[in-house]
Amino acid sequence: MEIKQLRAKAKEIRRHIIRMLGRAGSGHPGGSLSAADMVTALLFREMRLKPSEPDWPDRDRFVMSKGHAAPLLYAALAERGFFPVDELMTLRGLGSRLQGHPDMKKLPGVEMSTGSLGQGLAAANGMALATRLDGKDCRVYVLLGDGEIQEGMVWEAAMAAAHYKLDHLTAFVDHNGLQIDGPVARVMSPEPVAEKWRAFGWHTICIDGHDMEQILNALSEARTIKGRPTMIVAETVKGKGCSFMEGQEDWHGVAPNPEETEKALLEMV
Repeated sequence: MEIKQLRAKAKEIRRHIIRMLGRAGSGHPGGSLSAADMVTALLFREMRLKPSEPDWPDRDRFVMSKGHAAPLLYAALAERGFFPVDELMTLRGLGSRLQGHPDMKKLPGVEMSTGSLGQGLAAANGMALATRLDGKDCRVYVLLGDGEIQEGMVWEAAMAAAHYKLDHLTAFVDHNGLQIDGPVARVMSPEPVAEKWRAFGWHTICIDGHDMEQILNALSEARTIKGRPTMIVAETVKGKGCSFMEGQEDWHGVAPNPEETEKALLEMV
């Protein structure tokens, strides 16, 4: 896809997120909307995938470490063809494969069951090590939340990835500045984020996480890096694309009501 098409796809994915959460009456809109551009760039341009063969051994892998952004992952996977788009409206329903957090045993395209924050990078390390041992040229991608990197396990995984020179591993931090309890800097500041990842041995790139060209350029740069993993620190806006959600911590885990759903969708035309 070209940049214009990717932007349009990201907008449609955001519309799916709003529809799904409005229908379910629960879920996490803020962090799903903030990361939509990055996930769109990955699944529709960057990654080597076969939706008709989700377990294809030579596929690239993506781990949604901040598992509460499951609505974003589901919307992107459905649009990419891993399962029917109509199934999105079953989110959080009884018997649905689309649970509140991703389940790798139930839904094609989900590489790791996540939701207990801090574990995704370690899992991605394992995938990167395994594909190396298998002699495959697969790349592994992971998306972390900026509140999530308060977890100590993240930094153990960061050290391990650098130690083992996992240059086919690329991670994003969705740096939107807000978590469920308020501003990340007030709850437990991880700043300076970029400098910390550099100190842990990662090639680190800082971008606007809503600028599709910057996202693609950063991913292209990551492919050229040898001997160390790459971290892309993406400055984003929580609730991006919905005026009354943008930059508001209250929309971390609250679904829009019917009136708010309609208003949000009108803004995303």
